[in-house]
Amino acid sequence: AVFGLYFPRKEYSENVYIDQPGGTPLLHIHALRDSHGEVAHFHLCQNLIISRARSLENHWFQIREKTGLLYLSKSLDREDFNMLSVGNWMPLSKVMLYVFLSSHPFQEKECDSATRTTVFLSLINGTAPACSSLTARQLCFTEMDLSFHIKENKPPGTFHQLQLPSVHHLCQNLSISYKLLAAEGMPFRYNENTTGVSVTQRLDREERERYELIAKCTVREGFREMQVEVPFLVNVLDEDDSPPFLPNGTDTADAVVEFNRKEGTVLATLTVYDADTTPIYPLESSRKKYTGTIITDDPWISETFRVEHVFDEIHFSPNGSQVRGTQHEY
Repeated sequence: AVFGLYFPRKEYSENVYIDQPGGTPLLHIHALRDSHGEVAHFHLCQNLIISRARSLENHWFQIREKTGLLYLSKSLDREDFNMLSVGNWMPLSKVMLYVFLSSHPFQEKECDSATRTTVFLSLINGTAPACSSLTARQLCFTEMDLSFHIKENKPPGTFHQLQLPSVHHLCQNLSISYKLLAAEGMPFRYNENTTGVSVTQRLDREERERYELIAKCTVREGFREMQVEVPFLVNVLDEDDSPPFLPNGTDTADAVVEFNRKEGTVLATLTVYDADTTPIYPLESSRKKYTGTIITDDPWISETFRVEHVFDEIHFSPNGSQVRGTQHEY
């Protein structure tokens, strides 16, 4: 099945302050390709969702169709803030936007694309803080954890930008630089010019399911230097691409039945391993994937014996890293 482009994160979040000027960049959203030659187009749709019961037409936020840069199209003034915050006594109000993704330019109001991600914007009842009052952690990273999902067997591409567009825009007299710390041979690259992080090759979940890197940021202001490090995690999403295998190569088992066996006696067992992901829930769908059959022409045998199927999650350790799989026992 062709799934098309996809987002490496389920959700994004950012802060928006009163009177930030129109044109202020807020967030960089990325997409990864399902197959070569796809080009991502981003689109904001529908309304701002304010609370379960309310939504308003979006006048304040726009996204660049080709780059995924979300920005303020007009300044959010006090009146706008009061309208968007549910009761203006709250110091912070959250609104929600959906960003849609397509491999072709969006037609007007085309908002039913299944591929979307959610952006949570925290509207702060106050103007943006001065750069000098922000900690190194606030200057370098948002409150979002740096955790991404990349599908196995897909083309390489850029999936995150370390530099924060809004901070970079506001704090131009500070020097903020990044490094991505990774063990030798990890399939990720950091580009200093764009601050983009890309996956450099197709990943294989059956080889490795999780990569743990560290993003390091250095802030320089005159002679002062501050450093901060945060975890940077990549989880590899599974595709059902590995055939099941038998530990000793045989797919049949012979059962010898002695006289006077009690009901429920186990006569023979057969084990099958599947390195693709863990048992699927609901369990019935895992059961249907493989079936066990007694091969016989004798109706008495079919009535008297049955095959039971149980399965558990197990771990394989290729190259010393733990990968989940399933063990089926018949």
